[in-house]
Amino acid sequence: MPGALTAVGFVTMTESEAQVPSRDAAAESRATRPEGALAPAAGSGRRALIVGASSGMGASMVRQLAREGYAVAAVARREELLDALAAEADGGPGSVLTYAHDVNAIDEIPGLFETIIKDLGGLDLYVYAAGVMPDVEPEEYDTEKDLLMVDVNLGGAIAWTNPVARYFHSQRSGTIVGIGSIAGDRGRKGAPVYGATKAAFATYLESLRNRLAERAVRVVTIKPGMVETPMTEHLDKLVMPVSAERAAKEILKVSRGRLWNVRHVPLRWLGVSLVIRSIPSLLFRRTSI
Repeated sequence: MPGALTAVGFVTMTESEAQVPSRDAAAESRATRPEGALAPAAGSGRRALIVGASSGMGASMVRQLAREGYAVAAVARREELLDALAAEADGGPGSVLTYAHDVNAIDEIPGLFETIIKDLGGLDLYVYAAGVMPDVEPEEYDTEKDLLMVDVNLGGAIAWTNPVARYFHSQRSGTIVGIGSIAGDRGRKGAPVYGATKAAFATYLESLRNRLAERAVRVVTIKPGMVETPMTEHLDKLVMPVSAERAAKEILKVSRGRLWNVRHVPLRWLGVSLVIRSIPSLLFRRTSI
């Protein structure tokens, strides 16, 4: 990949998103933007890429960053929602560039990432918030659903985060944020593969954290509890839920601090996680957690 890469913002993806246009169509859409619409100074520290930005926490982070004056690249499948996000920021302190993309289209990612870097003039903050969690019945073993979660929650996450990590490694700065889940803290019978993808993503992020630490690159793992998003609408009941806006605010606050490398959001879910992880396996399998 060429070395002259810039800043981008990542968008959240949900199971209900429509298929995306081709890379050529996305390029045609970008060609209609005013030339030089985004020209952040090198090293400005205010360039973000959100993958999975069309709804939920991803969209909320795009809005907040734009209000703060960031140049944000928003990536997701649902082009109409991305356009609405960009319209919200129009005339505000920050700017939002949109890129319709399905994270399963792995071969598109290197070229799209390079385009985003050029459009933003660099990159300082990256968030992978894309994810799917189909409804899974207690006695259902659906390989198609399971592999969709593997492809989006883990495969797409790795395919996007690797080029970002390479770029930040060379730049010797930057912050990577991965949205995991408290569901990855234990093997729960209610959603075996969803939890497995989040556990694997957390381990991958820990490995990157250890690899990039000497390059002054931060890698933050976020483990949300119950957040009110389109992805959780099918659940019968949310326990101690918070809005996507509040979760996004906490996530961005953690990304700017130095205290946490792994953080449950809201913080009270850390206590819940500690209790859940302390339950012996023989007892845990009898629970409905």
